Amino acid sequence: MEYIVEKIGMSRTVSSPSTPVTLLKLLPAKVCELGENSRAIVAYAHTKANNKAIAGQQKKYGLSSEFNSFATLSVSNSEVGDLDVAPLGEAKVLKVSFNTKGRGFQGVIKRHGFSGGPASHGSRFHRRPGSIGNCEWPGRVQPGRKMAGHYGDDKTTVKNEVVSFDAANGVLVLKGSVPGFNGAMGRVRIVK
Repeated sequence: MEYIVEKIGMSRTVSSPSTPVTLLKLLPAKVCELGENSRAIVAYAHTKANNKAIAGQQKKYGLSSEFNSFATLSVSNSEVGDLDVAPLGEAKVLKVSFNTKGRGFQGVIKRHGFSGGPASHGSRFHRRPGSIGNCEWPGRVQPGRKMAGHYGDDKTTVKNEVVSFDAANGVLVLKGSVPGFNGAMGRVRIVK
């Protein structure tokens, strides 16, 4: 079973020793159309986006204007309506998928962990990548060379243990950290 979640942030348990935890808010969602293999089209509220395409889908499925985003998820529902969150009560381990924090254009030290050169005595080699190619043969830069470039904003999936689930408020507490910034949207999938 899959669910759309929003990352609230990190905290820790009040115990000795305390455990670092991540809080995730379960977004209210409605199952619009059931497919085969327990796959379904699910509508959820995200941003204030509204256009004729979204309005047409809302009219087709009889949704209110707040449900303006759609996704295909694996669900436990047998009929259309509110998304069934009961399986999260017995879940022990979840796979959590988020986009990592986007860091923009970064150099090789931050992006790939290069060590850099000496900081003083006129070395003129501080944070640069150094030599990137060969001599006359093959006379080009090999594919896959680690260079400066866009870093972050990649989809990443991690496994986390479930500490607790508050069904009334829709808050999921997971052991450890998950990728992404606070307020990021992602998915959780029940593993066991």
